[in-house]
Amino acid sequence: MLVRLPQPYDFELSVARFDVYGRDRATLWLDGGIHRFFAGREVRIEAAPGGVDVTPHDETIEVGVLHFLGLPFDLDGFYAWAEEDETLGRLATGLAGFRPPLQVNPFEALVTSITAQQVSLHSAAAIRSRFVERYGVAGEHAFAFPERERVARATEDELIGVGFSTRKAEYVVGLARSDTDLDELASLPDEEVTARLVALRGLGEWTADWFLARHLARPHAWPAGDLGLRKAVAAFYGDVPDVRTFGSRLHPFENLSAHYLLTGLRVVPPV
Repeated sequence: MLVRLPQPYDFELSVARFDVYGRDRATLWLDGGIHRFFAGREVRIEAAPGGVDVTPHDETIEVGVLHFLGLPFDLDGFYAWAEEDETLGRLATGLAGFRPPLQVNPFEALVTSITAQQVSLHSAAAIRSRFVERYGVAGEHAFAFPERERVARATEDELIGVGFSTRKAEYVVGLARSDTDLDELASLPDEEVTARLVALRGLGEWTADWFLARHLARPHAWPAGDLGLRKAVAAFYGDVPDVRTFGSRLHPFENLSAHYLLTGLRVVPPV
């Protein structure tokens, strides 16, 4: 069934990260479409005129798919604002229709960030896929991301066995067993979200910034500590001594600016 998205929308550009950086068994790029679980069912999403085709489809699945495809982002506002910045204006034109995908589950978002700490995105994808296959529920093609309760019953040694370092295994199991209400974070202001996350072992400012950016779609999230973003800022803007302070130049669209800079570095070469 057709699910409409604000236009322009470029499905392949928007979800390319699930193919470019390695096989992700929870969000699987296959034959031009994405396979992922929504509302307990494996769903295929592929490009269609005016939006995407979603199979199977119901109202609950549609809500999840639209969030996953980045509907909360104000692209029209961003494009109008970006015209005042030569660099972002060029990126907005070159990446027209790029709507960053979002992580739909807070536990998955945090485990994904832990996996990616201080390793390449390709290595992180490989480790995460083995973790998903071990603890998730298999569908026809994709796996449902492991439930927090199941991971809480795992041991650190078991996670080490699928590729996690000792510390990352401790972080993931500790997160799963913690008393923190991850769903409640969506109702809190950015500063409180960050404070609660960094209070957990293994979760620092980098993880909190990406949680705000890629799960909660907070417009002012600016992952200044991310090495890839720092490289993108340098490539497009030259020497920037303080990347976090530089984010104020991109207000009120810090989050979308970060996504466009990162994707632009891969797709639209700096001039």
